[in-house]
Amino acid sequence: MTHTSTEAAGTDGHGDGIRMLRVRHDDPRAAGLLAGLLEEYTRRYGAEGAANELARYPVSEFAAPHGRLVLAEIDGEIVAGGAVRPYKQDRAAMPETAEFKRVWTSDRHRRRGLARRVMAALEEAARDLGYARVLLFTGPSQPEAVALYERIGYRWVDPADIDDLPYPSAIPFTRDLA
Repeated sequence: MTHTSTEAAGTDGHGDGIRMLRVRHDDPRAAGLLAGLLEEYTRRYGAEGAANELARYPVSEFAAPHGRLVLAEIDGEIVAGGAVRPYKQDRAAMPETAEFKRVWTSDRHRRRGLARRVMAALEEAARDLGYARVLLFTGPSQPEAVALYERIGYRWVDPADIDDLPYPSAIPFTRDLA
């Protein structure tokens, strides 16, 4: 089930008015995710850290046919989301492995299960794109993310086993999608 910028996954059966959308990287609604991330990263890592992180992975990294964005929308406002990309730029190097980036929930909408729903939607999108495994990284200033990933079954990866950490203090996690 692959959705484009003009198609939405609709509500996901929770009956709470939250629409889970699967969109392409150039969908205008992605701006809501990026604005929220910029605010969040600035608060946690400072303006320079936020700018560096967003520049490290521009939205084009999540382009079809190997990437996708997942957004949670309430009354036309993007309140959570995340993105799928190939773990390696040259997908042939690790064709089965996706990377999740940009996982975010608006602080006004936390503690409602949105992050879990975003992660489930990202996993579904990754499977639909042909990935069998996911790798993701979070930062030391995001203990809520660490706790979420552990709760939903992601496993810590020894950073020494990763040949290209995005930054020295990155905390890697993995999960099989089968």
